[in-house]
Amino acid sequence: MTFSILARDEESGAIGGAAATGSLCVGGWVLRGHALAGMSASQGMAPSTFWGEDVLEMMANGQSAEKAVRAVTEPDAGRAQRQLSALPLTGPGAAYTGKSNTPVTGERLFPGGIAAGNMLAGPEVVDALADGFLSATGSFPERLLAGLRAAESAGSDSRGLLSAALLVVSPAHAPLTLRIDHAEHPLAALEDLLARATSGDYADWARQVPCLDDPERIYGG
Repeated sequence: MTFSILARDEESGAIGGAAATGSLCVGGWVLRGHALAGMSASQGMAPSTFWGEDVLEMMANGQSAEKAVRAVTEPDAGRAQRQLSALPLTGPGAAYTGKSNTPVTGERLFPGGIAAGNMLAGPEVVDALADGFLSATGSFPERLLAGLRAAESAGSDSRGLLSAALLVVSPAHAPLTLRIDHAEHPLAALEDLLARATSGDYADWARQVPCLDDPERIYGG
């Protein structure tokens, strides 16, 4: 029902994810991230928000993504209907796809990231998602959205898209968390929201929000 990408921006130290689906509210269901742990995407026919949160906690405590994904998925009796991606702050990501998820499903690890999806129009969607990000230019959030655009052009969710989301976390700035919960063209709406959130008065205001690198940051400081 969803395709998602998790990636690191080696230049800025940020880690982020983007997702889109043919159902509602993909951001609230799928993406989780913490600047001291990494990023996760929990999706599938019957996704578990616990999976996304638990795998982050395990990675924050030093487990590799592979071990954390295995520890989260193996005990769950409903794992056949779920899909999970995890990306730590350093090292490779990992993914699990249950066999009962609606085809077409897929996963692709690439240096610094992972792409995955289910209920896709075809297997090429996941490759397009990864390649679209890797070949894009612009800011880190813009490159994540380029991955979503490429996946949509390659076939998308087999039902089309209704919602999309972006999440970027970093020790150097407040989280950038953008959600389009329902729209006829959610990727266009998300691109417009990103442009508004990273420019003008709103962006000026956001730069004063306390963050891990400066927990006592003040306006105008």
